[in-house]
Amino acid sequence: MQKTKTLNVLIPVLSILLAFFIGMLIILALGKNPIEAIGYLMKGAFGSKTNLANTVVRSMPLIFTGLCTCFAYRCGVFNLGGEGQFLAGAMAAITVSLLIGHEGWWVSIVAVLAGTVAGGIWGLLPGILKTWRGINEMITTIMFNYVATLFMGYLYTTALREGSVPQTAPVPDATKIGRIFPDLRITWGIVIAIVLGIAIWYFLFYTSKGFQLRAVGFNPVASSYNGLSVKKYMLTAFIVSGAIAGLGGAADVLGTQFRLISGYGGGYGFDGVALALIAQLHPLATVAVAYFFAVLRVGSTTMQVGTGVPTSVIDIIQALVIIFAVAGSSMMYLPKVRKFVTNLFERKEAK
Repeated sequence: MQKTKTLNVLIPVLSILLAFFIGMLIILALGKNPIEAIGYLMKGAFGSKTNLANTVVRSMPLIFTGLCTCFAYRCGVFNLGGEGQFLAGAMAAITVSLLIGHEGWWVSIVAVLAGTVAGGIWGLLPGILKTWRGINEMITTIMFNYVATLFMGYLYTTALREGSVPQTAPVPDATKIGRIFPDLRITWGIVIAIVLGIAIWYFLFYTSKGFQLRAVGFNPVASSYNGLSVKKYMLTAFIVSGAIAGLGGAADVLGTQFRLISGYGGGYGFDGVALALIAQLHPLATVAVAYFFAVLRVGSTTMQVGTGVPTSVIDIIQALVIIFAVAGSSMMYLPKVRKFVTNLFERKEAK
């Protein structure tokens, strides 16, 4: 058990270090100073209070979609619809905030709840197709992403369009999610995200229902023989994971984005899948990896301005982290590799 936990930590850490090493070689090949480039990267992410706040804000939607993926995958269902569920939550939240006819904190709560429910429903639909008809959830969840994107386009170009501009009206000021610090963009949404990550970690690893959910994900046949309702747990995983993403969409549109526009939310779902896989499907590690990705994305702009290194180098580093983390996890299932690692640990313990 201890060996597994150690490997779950070592694989992502080594993946990040190896990806950064290759990234520095690429920067060197471009004729730039890699140490200077990394310095500007860190400056862009942490160099001022504003930069630090931007990094935290950038990490918030990634945390929600990462937790969405993490919860679903733990039950053995491959929810690739985090983006659609995120958008469903954002659309429900902004629709409530604009059409309810009132403003205030209680409207914010209603809008957030509406977003959470909408995300859960968006996750429920492919869940029903999976459990009742046996339709592959990877296909249906991806297709529902397109449906959500197109429906959002209908809202900001037609139903909720603001004048001649293809965007919705902004969320009323009194309905926006408040900032933790008045002079920084960090909202209470990030607190919700972190608390949710802790709650999911506790549920999965310290409750009987969480254990049963993980058991279904590990071996549905054995779980069924032991009296667990596999379809019920799978459907629950779809609903809960969708609700997590929907909550993220509501928190983001009410606290950061404030309106729906073209391209909003693009890529968040697949980013969440990557984050969860790098984090070995651990909720707390997913939060940390989401923040790491936000550091790379916020700092990359400053790095490009300061050194001339294109931001695409950071995209390469992120891709390499994903490749190395997934490859490392997969290799641990190979008998020879597992035997080698086991012998390595035994020698260390013998010393």
